[in-house]
Amino acid sequence: MSIREIPDIVVGRLPVYLRALTRMAQDGQLITSSKELGERLGISSAQIRKDLSHFGEFGKQGTGYQILYLVEQLQRILHTEAEWQVALVGVGDLGRALANYNGFANRGFRITAVFDNDPAKVGTTIAGMPVLDSSQIVDEIRARGLRIVMLAVPAGRAQEIANRLVEAGVRAILNYAPINLTVPKEVQVQYIDPVIHLQRMTFYVT
Repeated sequence: MSIREIPDIVVGRLPVYLRALTRMAQDGQLITSSKELGERLGISSAQIRKDLSHFGEFGKQGTGYQILYLVEQLQRILHTEAEWQVALVGVGDLGRALANYNGFANRGFRITAVFDNDPAKVGTTIAGMPVLDSSQIVDEIRARGLRIVMLAVPAGRAQEIANRLVEAGVRAILNYAPINLTVPKEVQVQYIDPVIHLQRMTFYVT
């Protein structure tokens, strides 16, 4: 099955499975079942089996899944078995928190370049890295061969920066700005807007 034939909602659940399985492995557990995994995640066992079936057969009926093997296979499918270098654009409060977050490296990602357009920040150091002038984005990202960027800039600058990232050859943008970006179809964009999630939750709160 080609990448385009796999529903994006299925791909979106794979990292959730990987996170839960990794925790199980860290606790010393060797084998699990779709039922146990589903109970941990609030997803039906049938849905988990259907999702995994898009990529092959990873368990045996009656014996379940070997956790370490399934972790390795999900890392392979998600291409996170090797570490990805990531650029961060914007070192305001959110950007600084992202730069100092320790949870990326052990899950396949490492921020290796940070950019900002504020002269007061350019040349300073954050998380051991020099803050580069965002006017250098295209040349620096090309030179470093970076393909993934986290965008933590105000909404008014996000599209302009995204255009330059596309020009530099970036193929994946994690966008924290509260705005939808217009990019070529070959560029993957994921959006993280806490307000959207809060508004979704308040629908259910009475």
